[in-house]
Amino acid sequence: MKKGKILVVSAPSGAGKTTIMQTVLKRHPELVFSVSATTRKRRKNEIDGKHYFFIAEDEFKKKIENDEFVEWERFYDYYYGTLKSFVLENIKKGAIVVLEVDVKGALNIKKLFPESVLVYIAPPSIEALKERLINRKTDSEEDIRKRIERAEMELSLKDEFDFVIVNDNLENAIKGVEKIITKLKK
Repeated sequence: MKKGKILVVSAPSGAGKTTIMQTVLKRHPELVFSVSATTRKRRKNEIDGKHYFFIAEDEFKKKIENDEFVEWERFYDYYYGTLKSFVLENIKKGAIVVLEVDVKGALNIKKLFPESVLVYIAPPSIEALKERLINRKTDSEEDIRKRIERAEMELSLKDEFDFVIVNDNLENAIKGVEKIITKLKK
């Protein structure tokens, strides 16, 4: 059986990563999406085990101590991480495992799995990103400020990724990710 592959997709909050990847995953059901664990509160439309594994902070910290994450990070006052067992099981099955993680997490995954492919979804500009964050109405002004500061840091690391796709047109960004997936399947 052929060994699976890892596709890591990162972007600043509000760049369109989730929208792009939801469409890509619908069009490519053979891909396995890695659900991240988090300590943040669940939003209205989120389902535990589908969007995230929502776990208590003390449980998350135990998993860190037990080295159960491929990557993890604390930001926006919450922990986020990718469970090692999930990734390894699916690679063994020959699947292409898709991880949606922050930039630092992506770079950590590349250290652990040098053969992984990193894709950075960039906003057309910081101004466009700020407008998207305001328009989605899910964050406070303080959270938006934090997300913009973080986006500036993340943008400075985009050149460390294998591919950079600017999301100035949603369908073109989706097609860009699909071209990368086609290469991975070979």
